[in-house]
Amino acid sequence: MTVDRDVIAEHEHAPPDEVSRATVIAYAVAATLLLGWFLFGWLVLQQGFVDSVGESAGAGFALLLIISVVGTVRRSRR
Repeated sequence: MTVDRDVIAEHEHAPPDEVSRATVIAYAVAATLLLGWFLFGWLVLQQGFVDSVGESAGAGFALLLIISVVGTVRRSRR
């Protein structure tokens, strides 16, 4: 029980990891592209609102999956 408390106490005082400026810019670009994809499907292709939301949400989830896999591979190399 004491070991658990010591480990938890060590992690509570650890400073949070900072997010780099390049990461924030990449996320902003991805969000802009997803919004553009939604508007293109809805207004230009005239797919319908729900179809465009679903398509852009699916693309967003696929992008998050790719980011997760790349992050996992990068952390396993350390």
